Amino acid sequence: MHKNTSDTSRRKFVKQLGSMAALAGATQLNWAENDRIQIPYEKPTGKSYSPNDTIGLAVVGMGIMGFNNLNTAIQMPGTKLVGVCDLYDGRLQRSKEVYGKDIITTRDYEELIDNDSVDAVYVATSDHWHDKVAIAALKKGKHVYCEKPMVHKLEEGHGIIKAQKASGKVLQVGSQRVSSIVYQKARERYRAGDIGELVLAEIFYDRQSALGAWQYSIPRDASAKTVDWKRFLGDAPDMPYDPLRFFRWRNYQDYGTGVAGDLFVHLFSGLHMMLDSKGPDRIYATGGLRYWKDGRDVPDVTLGSYDYPATDSHPAFNVQMRVNFIDGGGGGSAVRLVGTEGVLTIGWNDINITRSKLSEAPGYGGWDTFNTFTEAQQKEYKTWYESTYPKSYRMEAPKEITFSAPEGYSEHWDHHWNFIDAVRHGKAVVEDATFGLQAAGPALATNLSYFQQKIINWNPDKMIVT
Repeated sequence: MHKNTSDTSRRKFVKQLGSMAALAGATQLNWAENDRIQIPYEKPTGKSYSPNDTIGLAVVGMGIMGFNNLNTAIQMPGTKLVGVCDLYDGRLQRSKEVYGKDIITTRDYEELIDNDSVDAVYVATSDHWHDKVAIAALKKGKHVYCEKPMVHKLEEGHGIIKAQKASGKVLQVGSQRVSSIVYQKARERYRAGDIGELVLAEIFYDRQSALGAWQYSIPRDASAKTVDWKRFLGDAPDMPYDPLRFFRWRNYQDYGTGVAGDLFVHLFSGLHMMLDSKGPDRIYATGGLRYWKDGRDVPDVTLGSYDYPATDSHPAFNVQMRVNFIDGGGGGSAVRLVGTEGVLTIGWNDINITRSKLSEAPGYGGWDTFNTFTEAQQKEYKTWYESTYPKSYRMEAPKEITFSAPEGYSEHWDHHWNFIDAVRHGKAVVEDATFGLQAAGPALATNLSYFQQKIINWNPDKMIVT
């Protein structure tokens, strides 16, 4: 007898889902009484440490994320800033204004990773320098916090994985959603089976802002003298000094990875953590440059479609992902996991779950052939229907529940805490180099699909284009 493969796979996954819920200790919700719940949280603060236990920090790349990462990192107990590197003199001067005149400031990142006082290096450069600085730091025995996406090009990812494994040091990628209590709660509720079997994920991150579209401010003293342009270019094509390309590097393929590398990678990271997923195996993207025609060579609207294969942690499902940099509605972001019995929606700091389980009874009337029956057949059908489908089989009213993080909660804090804690105690991190490539891979493959106008087949286990 021929077996229905899809039905067999579905039964296998439903069984696995129950096992996952039991393993996670996930409890069933009381939908009748609890319509809004605050997620339990106690901010990690640790203890004070002696000077001998202090973790020396260095930051390579003092742009927006360099300053933001450092502002949080130095609040972690037992950390000290040793020095910073940047290729614009003004940022080095600003670093001394903010963090003190005694810190090292340099244009040469190797000066920092060679310093014995440095234990951990934050890599917040343009994307095309991520792999070089991260690998150099790992080879020098430094722990690394690397901004997302972990790499500029797909072929660079395995080099970082190899370097991390060889060094035995911690490498954490800077996509903070993996450390968020909101995403951890979403993961718990998914594993508890609140939405049934996952079918579709709808994810978007839209903006309506010049700064949000990377038209960053350029200092008035920017010049070939105050900027180390040649060093910035690195392995990118040689060209004359251009302040737009230096200060707004995200707009150019030579140094950045577009909206996919900047924002899609966050969305993939959160999704993969929630589902214990390694990623999609089929990728197609479209979009265009619709508004920000300022010389950039990357689109300001990108839409991606992704096929995720069935695994032990999730069934086969589809993802629709979008970024729009000219959203007349004001922008916004959401992640919706659509299942057979419910929808889990993640906002900035909350989760909303709506359950609407499909009735075992099909119903009749309305937009249906029932109204085309004769009166006699309608009467006979009603009698048959009532005896075939008891009331217990009928559709239940939709149920809804919301989980919220405490006011003022910061996933950014938790992510840096996890990194420093891992450095100090030798712990593993969720977003290591392998996870980083599994998130960056489909994001960068999105760009391949867009520019080559074709479907990209991706092996999520081997992390290569096939």
